[in-house]
Amino acid sequence: MSSAPLGFGLVGAGTIAGFHAQAISQLTGARLVGVASRSLENARKVADQHGVLATADLAALLARPDLHIVCITTPSGAHLEPALAAIRAGKHVVIEKPIEVTTARADQILAAADQAGVRVAPIFQGRFGDGARTMKAALDAGRLGRMVLASAYVKWHRTAQYYTGYRGSLALDGGGAVINQAIHGLDLLQWFAGLPAEVFAWSTRRVHTGIEAEDTAAATLKFPGGALGAFEASTALWPGWSRRIELCGEHGSISLEDDRLAKWEFREARPEDDAIRTGGAANALGSGASDPKAINTEGHRRQLQDLVDALHAGRAPALDGREGRKAVAFVNAIYQSAGTGRPVTLA
Repeated sequence: MSSAPLGFGLVGAGTIAGFHAQAISQLTGARLVGVASRSLENARKVADQHGVLATADLAALLARPDLHIVCITTPSGAHLEPALAAIRAGKHVVIEKPIEVTTARADQILAAADQAGVRVAPIFQGRFGDGARTMKAALDAGRLGRMVLASAYVKWHRTAQYYTGYRGSLALDGGGAVINQAIHGLDLLQWFAGLPAEVFAWSTRRVHTGIEAEDTAAATLKFPGGALGAFEASTALWPGWSRRIELCGEHGSISLEDDRLAKWEFREARPEDDAIRTGGAANALGSGASDPKAINTEGHRRQLQDLVDALHAGRAPALDGREGRKAVAFVNAIYQSAGTGRPVTLA
């Protein structure tokens, strides 16, 4: 692509669309050109803040020649249709997590993108945090040795008011605490340790009994290399704690709380360890533990800037659609196991 600014459009005008719009306004080499929503009023609420087109006509937005990338910010179970429309119009797509609520629906998006020759970028902004990237580098360098335990804990709080409209529904939300809140932790866990080979899970509704989906879940995990792990997720507790990823190996152990390195301990010290521990108190991405609006736009900005830079340079983005599919497969395995009362093997 040329070096001219890339045009972004938003499809969907809910809360997360505002985060995308603000992040896009902070990018180098890109700009927002329009917002589409079934409700023109809702589209205007986002678009007017940035002085761009608001429309209830998706086809009109997709027909714009200055539109190159479409951010899908509709409810999770309504990602497929607008994503396919954008892909068929020759646009790259950014899709808020998850790509879709099942791997079958995600695969339709990925197949269409392959055929059209466009990129799919799922939003998992946690991978772009300084703490997460430092943790990944230590793993890639083999500092933990053989993995022993790899676990993720997402113990968050959501109010009863949060679960209004489509939230907590199986069709549009795809589920509850696992697919909507904990999926970020599951994505990080599988990025660090790989997808588990086997999952045994349980789920329940402890507090938010008026929804279809779970508000609490737990699972045991077995990884291909023999490591074991645990997973816990809830939106039913108070006040909500930082998301925690724990990786424990024969030569070292790390704990990541949101994007803060809370533990950084190795059998063999390296000169950079003290500086990493000292700088580990930062959390530039914010936390949604108690309030979904308490995150900031920095994680989205970093991921979207990587995509813009990748398109300008003709390279793949750091996080592509097939990586995003892994988190959906992980979630689907947890739901299948919880529903059947049997362990599920991930292919």
